[in-house]
Amino acid sequence: QVVADMREKRYAQQGIGSSYLFRVDHDTIIDATKCGNLARFINHCCTPNCYAKVITIEAQKKIVIYSKQAIGVNEEITYDYKFPIEDTKIPCLCRTESCRGTLN
Repeated sequence: QVVADMREKRYAQQGIGSSYLFRVDHDTIIDATKCGNLARFINHCCTPNCYAKVITIEAQKKIVIYSKQAIGVNEEITYDYKFPIEDTKIPCLCRTESCRGTLN
């Protein structure tokens, strides 16, 4: 967590507007900010059509995105980021009927 916090601050100082950090477990956070596949651009939604799950393959933890329903051509893929509750709120822009208003 200490390294992830440092990186977030550094990215902000460098003018990098978004960071792509994914918590795998208590000790591991994957940083896809500067490299990673297109899954790093999957947006949050309060009523998502997918969910993320961490699985272990050959002793390595992997992030897998599973569909919750049929997803149409050109339909956006979304999942709930499940950010921890914090005092400083991040506004949610999903605009769904059941939007919580914040990501955290």
